[in-house]
Amino acid sequence: MRKSLIAAGAALCLSLLALQASAQVNTSETYRQLNLFGDVFERVRADYVKEVSDEKLIESAINGMLVSLDPHSSYMTAKSFRDMQVQTRGEFGGLGIEVTMENGLVKVVSPIDDTPAYRAGVKPGDLITHLDGELVQGLSLAEAVERMRGKVNTDIVITVRRDGRDPFDITITRAVIKIRSVRWRTEGDIGYLRITSFSEQTADGVASAMKKIKEKAGAELLGIVLDLRNNPGGLLDQAVKVSDAFLDRGEIVSTRSRQAEDVQRFNATVGALAKNLPIVVLINGGSASASEIVAGALQDHRRAVIMGTRSFGKGSVQTIIPLARHGAIRLTTAHYYTPSGRSIQAKGIDPDLKVEQAKIESLEPRTRRREGDLRGALKNPNSSETPDKDKKKDAKVPKKDSKAKPDKPEDYQLSRALDLIRGIALFNVRVSN
Repeated sequence: MRKSLIAAGAALCLSLLALQASAQVNTSETYRQLNLFGDVFERVRADYVKEVSDEKLIESAINGMLVSLDPHSSYMTAKSFRDMQVQTRGEFGGLGIEVTMENGLVKVVSPIDDTPAYRAGVKPGDLITHLDGELVQGLSLAEAVERMRGKVNTDIVITVRRDGRDPFDITITRAVIKIRSVRWRTEGDIGYLRITSFSEQTADGVASAMKKIKEKAGAELLGIVLDLRNNPGGLLDQAVKVSDAFLDRGEIVSTRSRQAEDVQRFNATVGALAKNLPIVVLINGGSASASEIVAGALQDHRRAVIMGTRSFGKGSVQTIIPLARHGAIRLTTAHYYTPSGRSIQAKGIDPDLKVEQAKIESLEPRTRRREGDLRGALKNPNSSETPDKDKKKDAKVPKKDSKAKPDKPEDYQLSRALDLIRGIALFNVRVSN
């Protein structure tokens, strides 16, 4: 027994010594790498073609370390940190686009509704290659964003690469971007909610919009269309609150970080804004991050039908870590998962009903003979009316007003969502009868 204890003690000592040696090797390697950084830093200070401040070199080194990790980690200067804080409050200066980096170029995740970029025709998936004629490649995301910002009413020319087209320039006038993140209206007896981003005011905006929709539609309200198309995301807590507004119970989203035991779960509370009403959620390739949390939660709980096209696929969580007197770092710290345990990172949310945006064109002939047009056609036994052929022949075709405004293009995806809700409501009425 004693020999066994001695052997076990010896093995433990050897294990501890091995761990200590390993730790010393790791520490030694870390110091060696830091010495390498110091050597390069000193060489740049001494021999670079022009003088560069130490602050600039250190900031660039930090940013280089972060951007090499993933497209969403970055260093923010004190100014860009302040700008970010203003942006999440719903008002900021710039063009009005949510961007990321892809192969060294700035990729548009989504233009924000009613902003200069949106009005200029910038689209999700556009790659920005030049800013005022200067190549974007070589810039960090933070540097590119900084260059796109500027004084209100000044112009910037962005060069865009878009699938199916040669590169082209778009001139955009900078403006103060005031985001009203929630818009609403009624489409007949159906409520329409449009969420453009998830800022500090979004959850309150949804609650207010739902109250107004119910007041306007009353008991005739058949359902809700929640439009998250081209919504680039925003604050996690707002995505949770919006999801909670349409759920009565269950998990909304979970986040899992590097440590297996470090899991956060967010759950719905009792009380929903659209109880017993059918919901259709519209998504597309510009729906990212927080909007994917909402769509994923409602899909997994079978609370809504997800319609449109596959979403962007940003399933990571960024934590903003302030640095005293030196801005902040945006660091990817976790992945988020839908209630069923799905990670949508790089995959996105697949809609329940895939509906591409399309232009509607009627294939029906303008004139077609019907039963009532036939000579001697029998009249309908339930109606006293008879086909009035002479009146048809004399009917004048109204002339098209050349000065009239062209019809607004129909939103095909929204039309299909409205049709689906009306179909569900009709089915429910027939079943209950």
